[in-house]
Amino acid sequence: QVQLVESGGGLAQAGGSLRLSCAASGRTVSRTGMGWFRQAPGKERECVAAISWNGGSTYYADYVKGRFAISRDNAKNTVYLQMNSLKPEDTDVYYCAANRAPRASSVSSDFGSWGQGTQVTVSS
Repeated sequence: QVQLVESGGGLAQAGGSLRLSCAASGRTVSRTGMGWFRQAPGKERECVAAISWNGGSTYYADYVKGRFAISRDNAKNTVYLQMNSLKPEDTDVYYCAANRAPRASSVSSDFGSWGQGTQVTVSS
């Protein structure tokens, strides 16, 4: 079982940037697709961005295209989410997840391991 720990969340002003990191331990995720999800209280978890095992394929939710970028460093067993041009509606808890397969996927049921989440708050 892989353990995922997110960091980098916090408070940002609208128009600002944050960089989330997800460090994996317990086993390598270098052959595993990874994703970032968000979830608000009472709402379903939704995929913000996902990346295939080698970074060759990515997925972005329409509302973050051009603003967020997902990347990975397999040597460090770490995945990143660069969040630029932040908006108040980006406020949420963001979760890192490891896919059961190497592909980039936006389907939450494809992911078998989840981090604890990191809060992102964007003020107007």
